[in-house]
Amino acid sequence: MAPQHHKVAIIGSGPAGHTAAVYLARAQMNPIMFEGMMANGFAPGGQLTTTTDVENYPGFPEGIMGGELMDKMRAQSERCGTVIETETITKLETGKPFKLWREGADESGEPTDTADAVVIATGASARRMNLPGEDKYWQNGISACAVCDGAVPIFRNKPLVVIGGGDSAAEEAIYLTKYGSHVNVFVRRDVLRASKVMANRLLKHPKVTVHFNTVATECKGDGNLLTSVTTQNTKTGETGEIEANGLFYAIGHDPATQLVKGQVDLDDEGYIKTIPGSSLTNVTGLFAAGDVQDKRYRQAITSAGSGCMAALDAERYLTELEDGE
Repeated sequence: MAPQHHKVAIIGSGPAGHTAAVYLARAQMNPIMFEGMMANGFAPGGQLTTTTDVENYPGFPEGIMGGELMDKMRAQSERCGTVIETETITKLETGKPFKLWREGADESGEPTDTADAVVIATGASARRMNLPGEDKYWQNGISACAVCDGAVPIFRNKPLVVIGGGDSAAEEAIYLTKYGSHVNVFVRRDVLRASKVMANRLLKHPKVTVHFNTVATECKGDGNLLTSVTTQNTKTGETGEIEANGLFYAIGHDPATQLVKGQVDLDDEGYIKTIPGSSLTNVTGLFAAGDVQDKRYRQAITSAGSGCMAALDAERYLTELEDGE
């Protein structure tokens, strides 16, 4: 069976993917979106489907549930004319055209689909620790994004914990002091990996206590919300328990770049490199948007913005391609 050919294929279905879809569909580029089924561990819609209240996305003064927000984006993409396939692309080969294989067909020599351009918006996932109780209290006291969730009422004037010793952990801990009564930071080693400036700022903050040589061992709660975290000293083995209504992981993210590894330039952390101020990669016709190329902001709104950039860049490329034929 001959592969299906498309002008442009979008891989990923978070805010970046759907924004790209809306713009490309309205530009009559007839996009197809492969939204993935549990791709990168997430349901179609990406990371936002695992969040509860989203209060910092413009246009929703009362806030909106993450899943509902993604449902609305999906409906808008379809209304504008995007074809959405609830399938995962498991193999991609760059070239003219791009070759794509849907899940289950990746052992076949013949691709299931081809495309003149590809927008890759596969996102990134926060690293988790898989502690006892983590799944039960995820998004009920446990989060991997202080900026996204720190202002939620369950954390206000409550004791909070941040795990991590780098710049991100220091930044998130200091950010959380605006909301929590006190922030405890657990650092596995006896020194912070954060830059000297950030480390000094963290250590001097009156609402922060840094616990060196300390790891979390269990998340405890009342059945509904997190209430404490048990700890262990990595040197002495001594155990303890700290009251915590919020636990924030700041131990890094893993970009979903397996599809393009070895074909597209990645940075030393595995994120797709783009030309600054654009979505262009080193591969002509391949555009990257959202968290798969953004290790700094990682917000729904910035992902949506980069999805717009990718659509405009792809539209320009496709138009030039047609004009050159």
